[in-house]
Amino acid sequence: MFSARQLFTATALIGATLGLGSVTPAKAGVVVKSSGPSAAEYPVGKKLDDAASVTLRDGDAITVLTGAGTRILRGPGTHRVGARGASKRTAFAMLTRQRSGARVRTGAVRGGTGDAMPHNSNLWNVDVTQAGKVCLATDETIGFWRPSLAGEETWVLGSAVSDFHVHVTFADGDATASLGAEELPLGQNRIYGFSGPDGGPAQRVEFVLLETVPDNPEDLAVALAQNGCNGQLDLLSERLAG
Repeated sequence: MFSARQLFTATALIGATLGLGSVTPAKAGVVVKSSGPSAAEYPVGKKLDDAASVTLRDGDAITVLTGAGTRILRGPGTHRVGARGASKRTAFAMLTRQRSGARVRTGAVRGGTGDAMPHNSNLWNVDVTQAGKVCLATDETIGFWRPSLAGEETWVLGSAVSDFHVHVTFADGDATASLGAEELPLGQNRIYGFSGPDGGPAQRVEFVLLETVPDNPEDLAVALAQNGCNGQLDLLSERLAG
């Protein structure tokens, strides 16, 4: 006959095997934009339980990124953070894919009735029109993106601490270009000025190399927010819109 101790142990083992004794961690959403009177309560990067509700006031608007995509919650009223919907994991995987190779060039997508407007299809492509911090998953190959397809363009990326500079050239019909680590050694400097082909003052760009790259949109959103990579946070939110 089983003792009380043996019976408790056997029950615990069965429960663990069947998953009866385990607690499924709550899914979390992440605030990626916040404005209005309650903005201080919901700063960018704050995690919210997927099953939680938030109470907003008149003029409030927060954008929350969850596994089902991005949602905009507006006040006044009480809103549940999570919502049912198709998973955005495939879209996330496509947006954050990392390319191998010393140099990569991606052609523009063209429609049947004319050239399609280009869009930044990869989170790790550096948008040449945006200043600020840019998070990178790797420094082996750095991709660049321009919101145009027409004509060849050359942008100059100049170091902010030395006379080192490098040219980023987009071919006619291409919205993307790339540089390898031997061309742009970020280990020596990560702060640059970006000058366009039309001249004008250089835009300050600071590259941030992530030590680890989260494999889910919620944690990646937090990492981008913590490192100040706001342009990429906006792109992540936009492309995963529900």
